[in-house]
Amino acid sequence: MEVLTSLDIQAALLRHLGGDWGELPKEDLEANEEALQNGSRLLSAYTGEGGTRFWIITEWDRSVSTVLLPSEY
Repeated sequence: MEVLTSLDIQAALLRHLGGDWGELPKEDLEANEEALQNGSRLLSAYTGEGGTRFWIITEWDRSVSTVLLPSEY
């Protein structure tokens, strides 16, 4: 994760925790809203200060959130 700063990640995690899903298409935004009701996984997409796009995925049981680059998926 050399391309992201800890500030990039911290800011994105705060947004993710607050329900700001970042830069997602409408269908993914709707899927997240449904996931809050039915317990599915949550996805957020952000862009770091250096222009690197990354995702945060929280598992269905909310046990873990993972920060990853699209190339790592």
